Amino acid sequence: MYRPAARNAVTTAATATATAAALMLLLSGCGTSGGKDGGDEREPTAVAADKGPVCVGEASKDGVRLLRGGGFRLPGAGGAQYASGASDGATRTAVLREGAAYEDGQREQTVSVGGQVTFAGHAYTVGQICSYRVVLEPRDERDRTALAAAPASMKSAGGAADDGLCFTTNPEVLAAASKGFPAEGATLSILANGGAARFPTGLSLTVAAIDPKAGTAHFKGVCAGVMVADYEDVRIGDTVELAGVRFEVAELTEKAVRLRRTA
Repeated sequence: MYRPAARNAVTTAATATATAAALMLLLSGCGTSGGKDGGDEREPTAVAADKGPVCVGEASKDGVRLLRGGGFRLPGAGGAQYASGASDGATRTAVLREGAAYEDGQREQTVSVGGQVTFAGHAYTVGQICSYRVVLEPRDERDRTALAAAPASMKSAGGAADDGLCFTTNPEVLAAASKGFPAEGATLSILANGGAARFPTGLSLTVAAIDPKAGTAHFKGVCAGVMVADYEDVRIGDTVELAGVRFEVAELTEKAVRLRRTA
């Protein structure tokens, strides 16, 4: 689930004593959102915790992983994005958007585990919904075969030439991507204002924002010219996934997001 920052309503000209008192109680209990100008410097509000569960359903090895906020090119000139999600403490839903990259007017579908969706005429079953990914199971064996096909080259060339490295379930590609990250239990640091961190199968990571006071960060992954992950408002302890590898957000500083590899 996305974790939008709670924003407290602040009035500069409260006219009723009851309203002012209620606002003071709210601000003292939850903090306030910070302004950057006008002399209004306030502490940022902590992002609300995900109600969970982290995942619902099961993921097969040949399922398509849609990462939170990101897109994936699918067989048949189609694509899909994990636009947003929600949890209620018992189950999860996700909003999937048609197309690998965002454009105005794209069709959106709210899905649950076990539901069926189509993209560019190709059918998929929703196998798993997590806070950090959605797994789609191709219903046509031809699509499974196309997704698992070996790429023309295992060397990243950039742009659409990397489609076979970035949008695949091929085990050799996933193994190469895995080897490009630190070993399980080790930490990957993504530096703020340090440019893009690049990996052998075409993935690049950049930090968009870190707010140590709020305890949140925002970082993105791009592969073959597509935003494949857009992890906004992640906190320490959150799970994220990159190129088939799972990480836990281990530390946030003003200079870096540090991810500990868990699987």
